[in-house]
Amino acid sequence: MRIFVTGASGWIGSAVVPELIDAGHRVVGLARSDASADALAAAGAEAVRGTLDDLGVLRDTAAASDGVIHLAFKHDIAFTGDFQGAAEADRRAVDAFGDALAGTDRPFVLASGLVGIAPGRVATERDMPTIDGSPTSIRQATAQAVLALASRGVRSSVVRLSPTCHGEGDNGFTATLVAIARRKGVSGYIGDGANRWPAVHRLDAARLFRLAVEKAPAGSVLHGAAEEGVAIREIAEVIGRHLDVPRASVAPEGASEHFSWLGAFLRADAPASNTLTRELLDWEPTQPDLLADLDKGHYFHTPATPATTD
Repeated sequence: MRIFVTGASGWIGSAVVPELIDAGHRVVGLARSDASADALAAAGAEAVRGTLDDLGVLRDTAAASDGVIHLAFKHDIAFTGDFQGAAEADRRAVDAFGDALAGTDRPFVLASGLVGIAPGRVATERDMPTIDGSPTSIRQATAQAVLALASRGVRSSVVRLSPTCHGEGDNGFTATLVAIARRKGVSGYIGDGANRWPAVHRLDAARLFRLAVEKAPAGSVLHGAAEEGVAIREIAEVIGRHLDVPRASVAPEGASEHFSWLGAFLRADAPASNTLTRELLDWEPTQPDLLADLDKGHYFHTPATPATTD
């Protein structure tokens, strides 16, 4: 298959591309910079220059491909204050892909998130989030729009990724927690820290995206969660031990000051099951779990850098 991947040189995409190529697929990746295009060429993929705002490029490349994996999101805009703008740009891109693939029965796989699906209990692939009009729910509405493409002749699926998609080179939520602990001199968690985040290694996530584009039935919801839930306090304890700083609770009212933008995510309790995903695609995570990955030490070698949107 010739598969078009957005976000192909990003954190997840740079693992998805070799996973696809090793399985015999051809990959064309969206690249918004020369550096991203060079990285794709080095990985054995074709690069097409453009951004999520270049809807014509997205439509044309999707139409010329056997399937699409959409991983890109304007994280830099989202984290600097305009999450709604980033989410609206993502929806326009998804609509462009839907138009290009309608009636073809080709696969379209969207990366979405697990936080907020079923607050306070273990979310399953059958759970659908409430769309309440908030900026963050725009992304969930986009995911539901992708699932609805099944009725338009698209083999669409949504991979809900864990907030902790970890591994060497990670500059996301886990690395940000490390950077905050280093800067503050304390490894913090909110309240009693018993709230849980699901977790998945990026290489296990990459394999799930490959399986989804190859064989996920139309309208499938998949959970990229190798671990159902890891308590934030346990994460903070490992970080504190490696940085040799104390572990401490942060009062909920002080979370935004201590953790900045991460505070809103860090207080979430979002455990998630992967039972149906395993059964549907025979996906079996094989990489180290989150705490074991933290204990390998690579998160503590250099400070985190901002995530890319390529």
